[in-house]
Amino acid sequence: MTSPVLRQCAGLAACLAPLFAVAQTTAPANTLDTIVVTARAPQDARDVLGDVTVIDRQTLDAAGQSSLAEVLSRAPGIEYSNNGGPQTSSSLFIRGANSNQTLVLVDGIRVNSPVTGLAFLETFPPDAIERVEVLRGSASSLYGADAIGGVVNIITRRGNEDRPLSAYGSVGYGTYGTARTRLGLSGASQGFDYSLSAGYGQSRGFNATSPKNFSHNPDRDGYYQNDFSGSLGYRWAPGHHVGVTAYSARINGQYDAGPDFLTGAYYNDRAITRQQVYTITSTDDITDRWQSVARLGYGRDDQRNLSSFPSRFGSEQHTYTWQNNFKLTQQQQLSLVLERLEERVTGSTSYSPNDRDTNSVGLIYRGEFGPHHVQLNARNDHSSVYDDETTGGIAYGFDLTPRVRVGVAGNTGFKTPTFQDLYFPFYGNPDLKPERSRNVEASIRYTGDATRLSAVVYRNKVKDLIASGPPDYLPYNVNRATLEGVTLSAEHDIGATTLRGSADFSNPEDDKTGNQLARRAKQVFRFGADHRFGAFKVGTEVLVSGKRYDDAANTTRLGGYTLLNLLASYDITNRLQAQVRWNNVLDRDYTLANSYYTPGSNVFFNLNWKM
Repeated sequence: MTSPVLRQCAGLAACLAPLFAVAQTTAPANTLDTIVVTARAPQDARDVLGDVTVIDRQTLDAAGQSSLAEVLSRAPGIEYSNNGGPQTSSSLFIRGANSNQTLVLVDGIRVNSPVTGLAFLETFPPDAIERVEVLRGSASSLYGADAIGGVVNIITRRGNEDRPLSAYGSVGYGTYGTARTRLGLSGASQGFDYSLSAGYGQSRGFNATSPKNFSHNPDRDGYYQNDFSGSLGYRWAPGHHVGVTAYSARINGQYDAGPDFLTGAYYNDRAITRQQVYTITSTDDITDRWQSVARLGYGRDDQRNLSSFPSRFGSEQHTYTWQNNFKLTQQQQLSLVLERLEERVTGSTSYSPNDRDTNSVGLIYRGEFGPHHVQLNARNDHSSVYDDETTGGIAYGFDLTPRVRVGVAGNTGFKTPTFQDLYFPFYGNPDLKPERSRNVEASIRYTGDATRLSAVVYRNKVKDLIASGPPDYLPYNVNRATLEGVTLSAEHDIGATTLRGSADFSNPEDDKTGNQLARRAKQVFRFGADHRFGAFKVGTEVLVSGKRYDDAANTTRLGGYTLLNLLASYDITNRLQAQVRWNNVLDRDYTLANSYYTPGSNVFFNLNWKM
């Protein structure tokens, strides 16, 4: 890491040392660890060597009117932006990486559009999700293309083993005429597990654009949204399970595209977006040392823009995965992953070719040797478009004490050019190469029953970035960027009170110009507190973001801002709970994208029940 950032990171990490020393006076915890699957195999969260955050069901239940991208941005190392509301396409920046450099999965199946490289995050309301796992840093050696900044794995709700039928529901209403309702059921019996969930939401919204925007339309920009998910599984013998999952969502969202060039009249501009993901998975313990996991996945997305210049684009992705997990010894595991991805694009724009296939093979080794923890990854992706890409990763962790672990890791990543980059008529370049990255990081973590502390220092060098400009405005592999920084986080329980906070100090920089990458801040601070007294629970969230720029040239400045949110809930009975979320309490005027408005002070009331 270079000069000032390295010195800042080293100094901040050193400041944490006394905290880790003091924290070791806490007695060992006897709590059940969170299980995560993003590292390609189920592991206790504290055993994962990568930088992973799990956003749980409780946090998602308290999201209220917030979008999924907004909820994710409350976790360390993540920022977001959108163009005027939760119904519009959202950009997610993990550790300063571009939005299309983060791989988004739904139940392990990729949903990034091959046309744009982005995932339609607006089609995933938080109340439809069981949990979200975020893996920061290059992870192509685990999942292949597009995982330069990290991986977001959205896990839908499903039934659990040995639990009778239970039903749940919610209904809520708030500012801007925002309303949401959900009904669901789940259970497991006699080897079967099942779940069904359906939700509907709508909002009148707010005006998305300022008069300075050439797309300005002085109307409200609202949305209508519905989603459905379900799962069905059967354990036909001990160690053998087969299951299917389904997720389907549709959002009809308004946006501004300005007046008609000929008539000057405003059009009711809308984007109708659909997202579907289906999986069939068979998990089989062939022997005591060999587990086979075979998965067929199908993903489909489609967006129709209804405006004075209508357009449509979409894609289909077929994924075939066979993962074999071998227990070499009690402390060592080897996984062999064979995968095939078939991508097909459709729409009003003609791309030629309009398909590509990728065959992949990967190896993952994990070893536990007393206080030493090792993980090695290697993967080769052979594409019909860009030939071979080989990526690797190595991570090492050492337990200084049973509660304190230090770690180092290095990983490589890559991102494939989109169909729009390669084959867009007149402005595509079929000779583009994948973008590539090299990420190194170091960490120290303390995990106790009442205190959790961590510090992560990282540096990600990205080359062959795709950019376009004069004279021909064709995309070329011309740019380089350095993403470096430190993330500090802490959480502490004091009786019925939980305090948490994080600080991101980063330098997402264009290597050629030295400019700060667009819409990313160098400093972001997050603070929160929850307190329960009897049936009541109250909480607060504070987000402080430094200045950003809206353009690569750093000529359009977006000022820093501070947001205060308040939360409260009351358990009316053990089956009925009332919630309220008040976002932007101080009614701050802030900007995520130049000349696009963001919500003012807004409140949402919600009633949850369960059977």
